[in-house]
Formats: sequence, C-alpha cells, structure tokens
Amino acid sequence: MERDPSDGSLFFRRLQSRSHEKVKLRKRKSVLYVSPEKSSGRLGDLLGENIYLVLFTITFRICNCFLVQTSFVPDEYWQSLEVAHHMVFNYGYLTWEWTERLRGYTYPLIFASIYKILHLLGKDNVQLLICRFELFSDNRSYVFWSAPKRYQILLVTVLWTLLVYSMLSHKEFRFIYPVLPFCMVFCGYSLNHLKMWKKTALSFLFLSNMLLALYTGLVHQRGTLDVMTHIQELCYNNPNESAASVFVMMPCHSTPLYSHVHYPLPMRFLQCPPDLTGKSQYLDEADLFYQNPLSWLYEEFHNNSTLPTYLIIFSILEEEISAFLISRNYDRTAVFFHTHLPEGRTGSHVYVYERKLKGKLQRR
Repeated sequence: MERDPSDGSLFFRRLQSRSHEKVKLRKRKSVLYVSPEKSSGRLGDLLGENIYLVLFTITFRICNCFLVQTSFVPDEYWQSLEVAHHMVFNYGYLTWEWTERLRGYTYPLIFASIYKILHLLGKDNVQLLICRFELFSDNRSYVFWSAPKRYQILLVTVLWTLLVYSMLSHKEFRFIYPVLPFCMVFCGYSLNHLKMWKKTALSFLFLSNMLLALYTGLVHQRGTLDVMTHIQELCYNNPNESAASVFVMMPCHSTPLYSHVHYPLPMRFLQCPPDLTGKSQYLDEADLFYQNPLSWLYEEFHNNSTLPTYLIIFSILEEEISAFLISRNYDRTAVFFHTHLPEGRTGSHVYVYERKLKGKLQRR
C-alpha cells in the first residue's frame, strides 16, 4: 500500500508549528533541595539551622536549673539575689561595694521586679525566689551575632583576655569564664573536622562531662546551701524562733543569707571588706578570727546575753573551739555534707550548734 506524500508533509508542518509555541511547565519545588531554614518555618528562622541543638541546650539548662544543689562563688547571691531582696523587702545585708555605691542597680533590678510581683501575688516563698532566677541567669546570655572573620575575632579576644588577666597578681578561674564560650567554638570546630574517632571522641566528652556536671551540681560544695535551708525551716516551723539569732563562723560570704531564708532573723557572718582608710597592716574581721578563733570568741562574747542561738561552722573548726562550745552550752544539732575535697578554712561538713538554755529539753 503506497503512502500519500502529502500526509508526511502535513505531519512535519504541524510539528514545526508546535515548536514555535511557548511551552509552560508546572513549577514544583523538590523537598530534597529546600534549605533547612525554610523547612523549619519561623522557628528555624529564629534559632538557625541547628534548631535541635539549640532546643537541646535550652532544655538542658532548664533541667540544670532545678537540679543544681551546690554553690560556687559568693557573687551568685551577693551581687543579685541578696541585693534584690533588700530592695523589695527592706531587710537584709549589703556588702561593702553596695554601701560605697560602687555598683549599679540595673542588674539586681531585674530580680527585684519579679520579687515585687511575687510579693504582691502572695507567692514570695523561698523556692520561687531562688529557682526562677537561676533559670534566668542560666539563659540570659543567648544572643544573635553574625560577622565576617568570626574565628579570627574570637581567637584574638581569647588570647588578649588571657594575656591581660595573666598580669594580675590576684587570679581566679572565674575571671576567664567570659571567654570560655569562645573557646568552645574552637573545640566544636576541631571536633567537626575530625576524620577518625569522631563518634568515640564525642561519646567520651559527653559522658565525662555529664558525670562531672552531676557531681559538681549535686554533691560538691552543697553544705553551705543545705544549712540555710535548715535555718529557713527552723524559722517557719518553730514560731518561738523569732527571738533567735545566727552567727556564721566561716570564710566571709560562704553562705547566702536572707534570699534563701526569707525571714527577718538576726544573722551575722565574719566580714572581710577591704581597707578603705589606708591603714598599714590591715586585717579584716575574718582574718582576725582565724588567727586565734578561741581567743576571739571569748573576747567577742564575754557577756552571755550577746551569745547567738545558732552557730554555723565548718567541721575543721570544731576541735579548735570545742572549749568555747562546751562552756557556753552549745550542742551540735545538725550536720550537712559539703565536699570530699576540703582545703584551707573549708571543711568536709557543715555543723550547726544550738545553745541550750537551762530547763530546755535536750534534742538528740
């Protein structure tokens, strides 16, 4: 059967005419090529592409807030909670730098504002006054920052800080804490570029740091906080304790005071303000006490009417002042573990001694 040549020419003409038409294709976005930021929506835009890491960090810090039962440095309380408590409730103790007006109230005002709200709502109990502000203090440093040459800037900042602080005669670990997050950036960068043993290194770092965090957060140096909880319970459980008083015979600022007791109980501790008068060979009250604790106590409390109801001491001091404790009718009523690594004036346990008056039943 012969094919009509006109059919072929007609087919090619139609094909040629179609080739000149604009072809419209449906636009589709492949899920495989969508950026992590767009795939996570607004939350991804806010927290960045490492959204799960950020959420894990925030969750960890919240859990850490409620788990930590230990103390590290006095500034945790004396430059924030104690000042705020004094501002709102009109009683408490301010350290020398506040009485000399060397510090500003901007930072404590944050805590004081929440204290005032809790007070107006009738919810100013000790647990709320402490835990909520630990949560704020733990997470207040989250900021957004993007800049070119970030690693060079961070490295110069770290090295310059270490160099300057190394020239100081008085050195403390906490001085370099502000640059510690910068150091973690370089640690993370190095771990991310490991070609071998990456999972092993990450597992080792996670487990070792977790164990250390649990020990330092739950065990090490917890006695100074536990003893203030004990004093607070005595105040609220025994209405007759309103006439009682407390003397903390420890290195100055070892314990918080009214921010953790929240009761207008007369409390005193060994003070250590710097010399502001220019005296030569100046010794503060704490240094004078530790030169000869027994002699200092007999001289300070020569009149029994001035004796405090409760004495709080480290275990290392007990034997040295035992004669005073016996002669003034003090009995040990509570013991709190503090640390496995006592040093200097810090003991392994915290002791509470209560003065027993004549006719009062002895508690065992």
